Amino acid sequence: MSQPEEKPKGDPWHAFGYITAGVAFYGLLGWLADRWLGTDFIVAVGILFGAALGIYQTAARFRIDPPEPPNSSEQDKLK
Repeated sequence: MSQPEEKPKGDPWHAFGYITAGVAFYGLLGWLADRWLGTDFIVAVGILFGAALGIYQTAARFRIDPPEPPNSSEQDKLK
């Protein structure tokens, strides 16, 4: 008996959306912090953090759980 193929848990456009939204949101926060503090590097940190968070969210959403091992009591009944 073959196992049914696992399908991703969402639309691939969600991956694009997570990464784009992370970059845009944290880039904007970094830009605002730069304006407020008079610096010019926090926007880059925000963009990188947003991209990393978007990739993490994508990996968590599309992760396929491994199949559970069969119950040992069921195997004993088959013997």
